[in-house]
Amino acid sequence: MAHIALSKHFQWTPRVYSNISRISPPFSVYPLRFCTSTEDPNLNAEPEAVLSTPQSETEKPNAEAEPAVQTQIRRTPRGKRPEPEKLEDIICRMMANRAWTTRLQNSIRNLVPEFDHTLVYNVLHGAKKTEHALQFFRWVERAGLFQHNRETHLKMIEILGRVSKLNHARCILLDMPQKGVEWDEDMFVILIDSYGKAGIVQEAVKIFQKMKELGVERTLKSYDALFKVILRRGRYMMAKRYFNKMLSEGIEPTRHTFNILIWGFFLSLRLETANRFYEDMKSRGISPDVVTYNTMINGYYRFKKMEEAEKLFVEMKGKNIAPTVISYTTMIKGYVATERIDDGLRLLEEMRSFDIKPNAVTFSTLLPGLCDAGKMAEAQSILKEMVERFIAPKDNSIFMKLLSCQCEAGDLNAAMDVLKAMIRLSIPTEAGHYGILIENFCRAKEYDQAVKLLDKLIEKEIILRPQSTLEIESTAYNPMIEYLCRHGQTAKAEIFLRQLMKMGVQDQEALNNLIRGHAKEGSSDSAFEILKIMLRRGVPRDAEAYRLLIESYLRRGEPADAKTALDSMSEDGHIPSPSLFRAVMESLLDDGRVQTASRVMKTMLEKGVIENLDLVDKILEVLLTRGHVEEALGRIDLLMQMSNSPNFDSILSVLCEKGKTIAALKLLDFALERHCNIDFASYDMVLDALLAAGKTLNAYSILCKIMEKGGVTDWSSCDDLIKTLNQEGNTKQADILSRMIRGEGKARESKRGKKEASVAS
Repeated sequence: MAHIALSKHFQWTPRVYSNISRISPPFSVYPLRFCTSTEDPNLNAEPEAVLSTPQSETEKPNAEAEPAVQTQIRRTPRGKRPEPEKLEDIICRMMANRAWTTRLQNSIRNLVPEFDHTLVYNVLHGAKKTEHALQFFRWVERAGLFQHNRETHLKMIEILGRVSKLNHARCILLDMPQKGVEWDEDMFVILIDSYGKAGIVQEAVKIFQKMKELGVERTLKSYDALFKVILRRGRYMMAKRYFNKMLSEGIEPTRHTFNILIWGFFLSLRLETANRFYEDMKSRGISPDVVTYNTMINGYYRFKKMEEAEKLFVEMKGKNIAPTVISYTTMIKGYVATERIDDGLRLLEEMRSFDIKPNAVTFSTLLPGLCDAGKMAEAQSILKEMVERFIAPKDNSIFMKLLSCQCEAGDLNAAMDVLKAMIRLSIPTEAGHYGILIENFCRAKEYDQAVKLLDKLIEKEIILRPQSTLEIESTAYNPMIEYLCRHGQTAKAEIFLRQLMKMGVQDQEALNNLIRGHAKEGSSDSAFEILKIMLRRGVPRDAEAYRLLIESYLRRGEPADAKTALDSMSEDGHIPSPSLFRAVMESLLDDGRVQTASRVMKTMLEKGVIENLDLVDKILEVLLTRGHVEEALGRIDLLMQMSNSPNFDSILSVLCEKGKTIAALKLLDFALERHCNIDFASYDMVLDALLAAGKTLNAYSILCKIMEKGGVTDWSSCDDLIKTLNQEGNTKQADILSRMIRGEGKARESKRGKKEASVAS
């Protein structure tokens, strides 16, 4: 594109503010031309991107690039006054720091005694934002402070085109004659080029056609700009039509024109068309230059026609056209693409023999090919050269490939050198780079090195960097977390995992490892906190992690928390082992939490675990002893539904010994209603305890039930019970009991007589 004079300095003229100095050389507009570049000569690059330049020039920054206007505050040495700030810099700073209002306009007006061409141009050039430049451009004109000329119009169109504000640029261009400013071709060329960069090909074509309508002469410069725009979008047929139109107008193409056309046809994958125009170029007596050869070589490489590319490369050298770094790089890229890496290395050495230094594109082209070919020693050598020359590749993904390949080759030290090279070259390291190294150090059992890398990863919070694109994989962080949790460093593992979780990681294996690690180290609360996080996020929990957590709580003497964890384990669908149930219930009993133990027992029975019946009897016994009779009977009923019964005789014996007669009475009543097998001695024991406790009516009631259920007893204290009932005024109960006993006795005698008669016969 056209490069305009960047910043116009002007000579000193006396002003109101004499401490502000400005210098200005005569204004000039550079002619439209294309700059050389040492960037990657891919097919999408414009033809000038493959132009040969001397090596000394390729290493220099583009002198024509517009420098950013910066105000540097320096400490003034003693005895010297600070340099005065330029007036245009003051205005640009005011526009950047304040809204565009009438007050700001008045401030600028009061500051500037006279708006001349140089000041206006430099303000437009130095404006921080396009909106500031456009507002200033319009204001000075509408306020009658300055009448714009060709240079300020051209500058404004260029500024607007650079940020794709093309409607504004078009309006400014078309309004110029109304202000008495004539058009010229450069202005239209800038607008055509801007439309092309914005991808609006049709508008670029319309502007080109409008030039003829407006009487603006179209020269080869306009056609070249149009060719570049339409070919960039693959409109090769349109390009051929306009080429023929150009010839019909008597405009002869130059080498530069043919370079653009050949580049565009290769971009559109029109190999035959590109070759035809190449031959046409030579038939017109236009000899190819280094740009032409580079373009042709690049095009052939894209079609995997390296034999033809090699012929052109040899032909170029035969015509004493010295290949440039771009020529060599293009050839190397072709060799890499066709898996001829040895030929690429040969060309690299040839470059060096001619004192042509490889650039970032050369290295970026060669390194992936070396990795694919397994030539890791050569890749390491090239990387070392890049570090020594401080050349960073354009594509940072190369380092990911280098790391992976060095690790696959088993050279972890070389892989570490890759990471160090990235740091030396000021290339941002990401979690993915560290992840590859950590994973492979873990595989090699070199955990100390992996931990050192992890420390850097955590300390610098590399995982949390928003600009990161390479995430650490689970194959890297899971072995690392597991190792830390197994070696007493669970706290560090948790810090690491929490950083991962902030980036959306919810890894089941890692979280369960944290629970295991905390549990083994006795940090039960930390483990339970991780468990709650998993519950909230719906991450599955492992039965083994639950087991370790429960055992950790038990070791700390916190059975209630162990029970909570056990409940969570059951709710998650895991069935705790009988030993785990037993451990929790015993711990709760030892802690005096019999009802809580009872609830654990209920869960155990509901899960179908019946291996701890001896402990079940103990829990039932304690429940009844403490007066939780209904709860105990409910648990017994649940146990019997599973075809299991407690040892009623043992429990009744303990209750009677401890004087818990009412509990014994209810338990016996429960057993009678369900026809449970109970020894006669247990009946007598309960009746004796009731009678001894003075609970005669209760003894009478249960004795009647025993007899109704067919439980025959020779209770020796029946006479005492009848006597006590009579003494207490319960004569009716005493009479009923007497008759029941007599009837039972006769029944027994009758049965005994029948039995003796049958024996005698």
